[in-house]
Amino acid sequence: MDLRTKYLGFDLPHPLMVGASTLSFEMDRVKRLEDAGASALVMQSLFEEQIAREQMGTLQDLEGHAESFAEALSYFPKPEEFHLGPENYLNHIRRLKETVKIPIIASLNGTTPLGWLEYAKQIEEAGADALELNVYYMATDVLETSEAVERRTLDIVQALKSTVKLPLALKLSPYFGSLPHFAKAVEEAGVDALVLFNRFFQPDIDIENLEVTPKIELSGSQTLRLRAQWLAVLFGQIQLPMAVSGGVHTAEDAIKAIMAGASGVQMVSALYKHGPEHLAKVREALIRWMEEHEYESLDQMRGSMSLQKCPNPSAFERANYMRVLSGWRL
Repeated sequence: MDLRTKYLGFDLPHPLMVGASTLSFEMDRVKRLEDAGASALVMQSLFEEQIAREQMGTLQDLEGHAESFAEALSYFPKPEEFHLGPENYLNHIRRLKETVKIPIIASLNGTTPLGWLEYAKQIEEAGADALELNVYYMATDVLETSEAVERRTLDIVQALKSTVKLPLALKLSPYFGSLPHFAKAVEEAGVDALVLFNRFFQPDIDIENLEVTPKIELSGSQTLRLRAQWLAVLFGQIQLPMAVSGGVHTAEDAIKAIMAGASGVQMVSALYKHGPEHLAKVREALIRWMEEHEYESLDQMRGSMSLQKCPNPSAFERANYMRVLSGWRL
């Protein structure tokens, strides 16, 4: 069975890879992931604020009130809460490259085109094979236009592309006015792949203590639906390879993502729940399903359920929308 795929310029034996997470911290676990067959590994993100603080000389005593992201700095976690600081991040890349043979994709998380982007050059020199940019930004100001939000991201992409030669994947959120238009814009800006999607922090409210509390929940298979929808929309309209991030727990989930148009399938929550060896089980189940359904290759499957295959996508979407609503009964 031919599971080969191309992603970020890499010829991978199959699309199942490890997404950005703390799974990349411990070398023993990373080796288990490689042994389970992971085709690539994305490191946990290093944040713009971490790099900016180190560049200013300290992570402990900083008065950042004059900075454009001063509020973020003032509420930023203490240094000891991070597993890897900027310098340790570089050392960790080197250790990963010495430990495993699969592609290592570093990850940067930022929102402004400032000097922290120069750190990407050090990531390249440390030996990373590629770079994933996670633009985690939620607009909350009524005076900030959607054009300004998009322009900020494009400026970061262009700054990175002028700084390093590493293949660049852009991890987006689904919250753009016209995601297809913006995806085309970042393709023209030189991005090498798209990752759909990052998940915004969704805090909970403690009604007894009147506090907003951080809360993170692992994804489930239902998380995939939004990602599959946009993979299906974008496939064929842009030429970039796309990876899915969020909601792939089973071989069936991976099949849906690939049929929608994914070239890469990132797994995190399922590996937290079931361990690194779960990746091998998903791969084996994927092969069995393809054999049973007489698929010869992944390329044969990719995009087969995209909107590109539908003669009138808008009508198809609205017809299904009306069918779902009219079919609901108490």
